[in-house]
Amino acid sequence: MTLVVRRLLSLSGSLPVFVVLAVLMSCSNNPYSEKDDDVNVLYTVYSEAPKTLDPAVSYNVTSHSIIGPINETLVEYHYLKRPYELMPGLAKEIPEPNVLGDGRVSYRFALREGVIFQNDPSFELGGAGKRTRKVVADDYVFEFMRVADPGVNSPVIHIFSKIEGFHDFGVRLLELRKDPAFKAMPVREQYQKAGPIEGLRAPDDYTFEVVLTAPYPQLIFWFAMPFTAAVPWEAVQYYDGNDGRPRFADHPVGLGPYRMTHYDKQFRIVLERNENWYGALHPEWKAPGAVYPGEGEEGDRAKGYQSDELAGRQLPFIDRIEFRREKEAVPKFNKFLQGYYDKSGITKESFDKVIQGNDLSPEMASMGVSLDRVVQLSVSYIGFNMVDALVGTRAGDRGRKLRQAMSLAVDADEYIELFLNGRGVPAQSVLPPGIFGNDPEYKNEFRAVDLERARRLLVEGGYPNGIDPATDQPLKLRFDTAATSATQLITIRYLVDSWRKLGLDVEVKSTTYNKFQEKVDNRVHQIFQWGWVADYPDPENFLFLLTAAMADKHGPNSANFRNAEFDALFAEMKSRPDGDMRRSIIEEMLGILEQERPWIELVNPVSYVLFHEWVNHYKPSGFEISTLKYQGIDSKRRGELRREWNVPVMWPVYVLLVIAIAIIAPGVLSLIRERQ
Repeated sequence: MTLVVRRLLSLSGSLPVFVVLAVLMSCSNNPYSEKDDDVNVLYTVYSEAPKTLDPAVSYNVTSHSIIGPINETLVEYHYLKRPYELMPGLAKEIPEPNVLGDGRVSYRFALREGVIFQNDPSFELGGAGKRTRKVVADDYVFEFMRVADPGVNSPVIHIFSKIEGFHDFGVRLLELRKDPAFKAMPVREQYQKAGPIEGLRAPDDYTFEVVLTAPYPQLIFWFAMPFTAAVPWEAVQYYDGNDGRPRFADHPVGLGPYRMTHYDKQFRIVLERNENWYGALHPEWKAPGAVYPGEGEEGDRAKGYQSDELAGRQLPFIDRIEFRREKEAVPKFNKFLQGYYDKSGITKESFDKVIQGNDLSPEMASMGVSLDRVVQLSVSYIGFNMVDALVGTRAGDRGRKLRQAMSLAVDADEYIELFLNGRGVPAQSVLPPGIFGNDPEYKNEFRAVDLERARRLLVEGGYPNGIDPATDQPLKLRFDTAATSATQLITIRYLVDSWRKLGLDVEVKSTTYNKFQEKVDNRVHQIFQWGWVADYPDPENFLFLLTAAMADKHGPNSANFRNAEFDALFAEMKSRPDGDMRRSIIEEMLGILEQERPWIELVNPVSYVLFHEWVNHYKPSGFEISTLKYQGIDSKRRGELRREWNVPVMWPVYVLLVIAIAIIAPGVLSLIRERQ
């Protein structure tokens, strides 16, 4: 028989290739088990593997989307309300700042009693057989100590510098760790010996107090972020990477509505309901963060985000969340079209097929796909290095008029259409829509294209027709960038061409990101493009980018803008509540930026979100907040449509089998005749 098979294969030539191709063409690319077709699970994607899931360290969209549902916070954002509004989470209420002596301010949180951590083996460190324990105020003190610990390398350590004793604690730790015996101690014991931090207090199990040396009203927003979530010391100590145990950075242990049950960060991450979540254990509380909201903004009911039936329902709605890694945008989008992912953005390559005019294409609409747009709480801009001799403050009025002229030459509307498929609104100021102080009617006088005025400004600045009088040649400027791809460089060349219309000669200097960052750190860059995404929805989180304090020590003021009047107004604005006085101060600050032009405000990006008809009450947000517990899935409908859209194509198999038989038949007949 083996001889016959070998002989037939030799006669068939490339037959095995044909057969394999036929089978592949007829097979499904369903990445999930068929038994999951009708399971209450949300399928979503990530492109870059998370570097860490440690809440004290994690500071990117991918990591926050995973740890957000795991690490519940003391306060959180209302799911539906816009402008964004905080509400109690694990705290019973949002504390008011209490002014103490010497300018100090305290925030006292009353914690919900009866909250426990998810089940985890690490809790056996507290006693044999233990799988969980109650959450107490000391868990918040411990997490703040971790943020203050220089060895943890938290990116937000500077944010909490106003906490009394916060910085000194880190200094003591570094000094004590010079002793090998101290360094070998478990981290909790290290903290106990190096502590306390005077501004972190736990007078009892359910009271947590933070004391600041000076007012910082925006502190409350940080309690809605994972950095300040309660972390059990047992998990940090147990998950040390030894004896086959993962590192804590790869094994978060929290108290949110979900817990992580599978972690292969290069391929797949799975979250499942946390049976210990306070919303499940104590439905009688009807806590704001444990039930679906009954209030929202205008239009929510029409879009299905709000209804009498939904109001007050227990969260979460979804049993399991699957994150799948997709490195390439096109395959990811194709799987969305097949129903294998529940939500998607729109690839640049597919945009014209998906969007026609201002709406979904008929084909997409016929599939039951919905589109939602949301302006991101972010801004992209072109910056000038204000310590530069040509474009900066040192050039005086000449430099100011040059910046103003260059600002008048950049067409943000055209930029958005050419490079963003229209997914953006022209930025008029540092404040994006949705942030207090943004005036929808405000028009920046230097952000409407006016080449004639720009040329007049160049004349006034001593550069007629863009000519440098020192060389009698076009003024040479430099655009510093880390962009290397053809697509990125095309956008920069567009900007350069805009300035060439004024007679300016702007050279593009592209380097590696590290070298570019080194230029910025050393303040030897000249013109650059950058952006900022909100940490929280307050004007302080944008206006601080241009304060003198943020130009020091490699801060985010990459324009190195320093203006005493602006800084004085900022100091007054940041501690005021929203209201007419605060708005008036912001208007003055924006007026300074309008005239000084450290930035050319470019775009407030608009996110286009597609989701299938089986995704229920999903309201996109303009910045990174965890909302998965509010979303729902009609898994039965998804299963029906998946099967309808992905019927295996069998005709290639039949055709190729006929061809194969035609190829093989003569050989078979020949073998039969030989045997006879």
